[in-house]
Amino acid sequence: MSVTVEHQRRLGVPPLEERAALERRAKLLAWSGNAWHVVEFGIALGAGIAAGSIALIAFGGDSLVELGSGGIIVWLFSNSRGASQIAERRAQQMIAVSYALLVVYIGAESIRDLAGSHHPGVSWVGVGLAAFTAPTMPLLARAKRRVGRALNSSATVSEAGQNTICAYLSVALLVGLLANALAGWWWADPSAALVIAVVALNEERKSWRGESCECC
Repeated sequence: MSVTVEHQRRLGVPPLEERAALERRAKLLAWSGNAWHVVEFGIALGAGIAAGSIALIAFGGDSLVELGSGGIIVWLFSNSRGASQIAERRAQQMIAVSYALLVVYIGAESIRDLAGSHHPGVSWVGVGLAAFTAPTMPLLARAKRRVGRALNSSATVSEAGQNTICAYLSVALLVGLLANALAGWWWADPSAALVIAVVALNEERKSWRGESCECC
């Protein structure tokens, strides 16, 4: 191993060949996640509209945010942008903006439903979607976070955080849908959506401030 490579490792910077492989892995994980998010969005949106469930529709909105964030990571590690601190910061801010858009939409729709006492229908399709997503998203997040830390890329770690949030949101969604289906607690659905908004707002702030490398 050359002196230069040893020096790079001591500084926490991967050698060029290793970095290229990590960047390819980051893009592959982003593309793989996006393929699922397209499916997830379609199921959540269709089931949400059918049941009149703001929580399910909000979950579909989160899928779109994750889809956009995955695209940002692909952009970041294309055309030699990965080593640019300017591109890294821009990617992180774009991810933060995607969080903010999600918060505004979910918050407005949830408050409207709570104020209007909107009663969503039962959606067992939504229950199945949430039950599947809750245990699988942490695995994808862990893989992305590992690559992001190896690349010293806050944007990649922040994007991985969205997959972690997706798992939390799946649990909140599952609780809300089951409470509505089994106990008739109509308010559980928009309340679960508000949980989604609060969690997303916290991640938006961390991403905008550049604090994401410190997350779990």
